[in-house]
Parts: sequence; structure tokens; C-alpha cells
Amino acid sequence: MSSGGQDGGGVGGRDRVAVGWEGEGIATVTLDHPAKMNVLDRDGWERLGVVFEELAADGSVRCVVVRGAGGRAFSAGSDIGSFEAQRDTPEQVRRYAAAVRRGLAGVWECPHPVVAAVEGVCAGGGLAVAAACDVTVCGESSRFGVPVNRLGLTMSYDEMAPALAAVGPGPLLEVLLTGDFLDARRARETGLASRVVPDGMALDEAMRVARRVAASAPLVNRWHKKFVRRAALERPLSEAEKEEAYEAFRTRDYREGRAAFLAKRTPRFEGG
Repeated sequence: MSSGGQDGGGVGGRDRVAVGWEGEGIATVTLDHPAKMNVLDRDGWERLGVVFEELAADGSVRCVVVRGAGGRAFSAGSDIGSFEAQRDTPEQVRRYAAAVRRGLAGVWECPHPVVAAVEGVCAGGGLAVAAACDVTVCGESSRFGVPVNRLGLTMSYDEMAPALAAVGPGPLLEVLLTGDFLDARRARETGLASRVVPDGMALDEAMRVARRVAASAPLVNRWHKKFVRRAALERPLSEAEKEEAYEAFRTRDYREGRAAFLAKRTPRFEGG
């Protein structure tokens, strides 16, 4: 993948998605193009997928926090300014769609817990990224919307999937058909947001959540994420899937957690 702007792109994907580390196994992924409300072009979506694929393969990660740079927006989604150069011909549309699919799949399929810190606008593809996270913390003045009907374009099945899983068809159609933005309170009611905090505190609260997650048994967190996603699917569980729910009892972390509880001390989980 090129970090430069192919097909007329300006800022490269590597520049628009930054990775950092906070210690305690917490990784941060920053959507970093504040001058344009942290929009992503094709390279940016591709880069988001690559970043999350790398984090998914890193066993030392215990939680990932996704945020937007600048405090004005989480992300306004895809960069409409790049569409003429990157999303005009059928071949370009297919390439762009593949990049978006990779980016969203990276977030959605990450085995580690993912927390979104939403400040300001969370729109279009940005809403899809936030919906693909496991916990979303937003500020009181945050706004969530997908006003693509005003642009004469559709949200693809891949882009809709995380939001549909989070809120169901009714609230999603409300957003898509009206083009209206939901305020933080309504986003909390629908399930787009998990927690609403005073403006300026979303990142602090997201990091507090991440530290709580990182301090607990990482294998258990990954299992619970997997189990909840699987239980939501409308097909019967296999016997093997049911048995997997008992695998935690075979781990060193289970023995450590049990011993720590009885000794009234803080457990030291190692992920084994």
C-alpha cells in the first residue's frame, strides 16, 4: 500500500491513521486529519484495516482505543473530495469499497476489546467505525448521522452492518431516511453510544474504561467478545461452541483470579 495519494489522493493513509501505546497493553488508533474532520480516503481506509490486522495479531494488546484528532470530530467518514479521483469509475468504486470493507472488518473482527472516544461529529463511515467498536463513549455535544441521501449515494451492506448490529433496523432507517443527526442522548437510547460524558471528557473516560478492561483477564475478554457476537447470530450453537465457554477454567488466569479473590488481593493476569 502506498502512503502517498494514488489516483489523486492528497494525504496518504499512513498519515491519516496513527498508532500509539499508553502502556498496560492499551493501544490507541487515531483518525488523524483534523483539518477535514478526520475523513478517510481510500488509502486511509486501507491503512485502518492494516493497523487493526496488526493489532489483532499482537498478543500483548489488551484493549484498543479509537479516537479522532483535534476534538472537533471523531470522523466525518469518507473524504468526498477524493471521490472524483478515487470513486468515479466502476473499477475505482470496487477498489474503494474493498478498502472500506477492509477497514471496517479490521475494527469489527479485532479479537481485543475496542473502545471508541467520540468528540463532536461522528458521521457516515465514521459512524460505522464507532459502531464496530465494543464500547462507545461520547461527549454531550456529539452528533451521529449518515446524511448520504443528500449526496445521492447509498451506504453499502458492509458499511451498514456494524450499525445494524448495534441499533437494529428501526433506528438505522430513521438516520438513513431522514438524514438527520442524533444528539448524544438519542444515540445513547438507540445503542450507538454506550456512555455520555461532559464535553472534553470523552477521551479520559474511554481511557478509564480501557484501563479497567486491560486490568482484567485478557483471554476472558476475547472469549466474551466472541461469544456475544456469535450468540447474536440466528443459528443454533454447535456442541463444540458450547464447550468453548468452559475453556477459561483450564487457564492459569482462572487459577490466579480464584486465588486472588480468596486472598483478597489484586489479581495479576498474564493471558495464559
